[in-house]
Amino acid sequence: MSAPQIPNLLTSRGGPRSHSGRGRGSSRFGGIGEASGHGAQRKDLAIQSTDTDAAVSRLSAVSLGYLEDPFASLFVAGEGTRRMPIINRGTYTRTTALDILINAFLCQSESVAKAQKKQIISLGAGTDTRYFRLRSKNKHHNLIYHEFDFPSVATTKSKTVSNNNLLLNTKEEVLFPDFKSPTAGLPRQDTDWGVKSTGIGESEVTYCCHPMDLRQLSQLKNGKDIKGLRTDIPTLIISECCLCYLDVATARDIVTWFTNRIPSAGIVLYEPISVDDAFGQVMVSNLASRGISMPTLQHYKTLADQKARLLELGFRGDGQAGGQAAETIENIWQKWVPTTEKGRVDRLEGLDEVEEWQMLARHYAVVWGWRGNTGWEGWRELRGA
Repeated sequence: MSAPQIPNLLTSRGGPRSHSGRGRGSSRFGGIGEASGHGAQRKDLAIQSTDTDAAVSRLSAVSLGYLEDPFASLFVAGEGTRRMPIINRGTYTRTTALDILINAFLCQSESVAKAQKKQIISLGAGTDTRYFRLRSKNKHHNLIYHEFDFPSVATTKSKTVSNNNLLLNTKEEVLFPDFKSPTAGLPRQDTDWGVKSTGIGESEVTYCCHPMDLRQLSQLKNGKDIKGLRTDIPTLIISECCLCYLDVATARDIVTWFTNRIPSAGIVLYEPISVDDAFGQVMVSNLASRGISMPTLQHYKTLADQKARLLELGFRGDGQAGGQAAETIENIWQKWVPTTEKGRVDRLEGLDEVEEWQMLARHYAVVWGWRGNTGWEGWRELRGA
């Protein structure tokens, strides 16, 4: 493959994205209007373009039968475009990996109470539909789901949800759009929004979008500044190609802000790796030609680097209480996808570019870590998969 033809799994990350500026890109790294100068604005737009790619890739995989997501088309303008088979397979494998990890986290152990509440925090969530997919499969009970993204992105998502009955609510939930933002003292002011349970007793937040620049998180004093955030229950932090756009110190500080307050925490990262070989250099060059850079990619280049990163963040492998693990997308396809399912995926459109797929897939990784004794039993098993 010549350099300009090398695709990348960045175009398959995350949930559905729109063509109208709803993506994660501008949300994470100083949105337009907050960054200084036209150069910074161009960078924001370049990163935002990857979210448009992600929207089309997600819808392509869903339309062809790789994945089930009844909400994929709701955040994409038009009919979308059919992606190359290796991109569709990348979308499928990345999504499958996160689904497995999240389902393992949500699964209740025999040793814990049946109705134990858990929490998910999605960083740079954009218009991701995971909460709605969990709800459609009845897996949202006893779950608090948080999304963080730039105010303009969260506002656009709020309008999309409010205008679509498929997303809006169920008999047991109701959309709340009018809570004041906990970040009122920060440069931007907006409102949190989401859904709350309307069951017996006092209603509580079950899904909440927080319109804020993640770089401002350190200005918040404690967990009570984030509406609905619980610090006393098992919590999973998700970053799908979000933290990689930040400088190393800022990315670290965002994670530690949460882990310093939540004793039982886990994390899942989806990021590119292996920047030093020829393929990696071409991939970086292709991204640079679009005005995109990833500071953490230069620092965490291998699976070992990523595991060491989680170790430094406190996800230590001290017996049953914690640990960290990492796999390339290539290995996840080989190890985690059952033979029958591989056959089903192969039959969808075939894959002639086997070598290209293998090379591409080994340049992206899913990394996960956990600490605490509650809620991570399934992850220990996956580490040995």
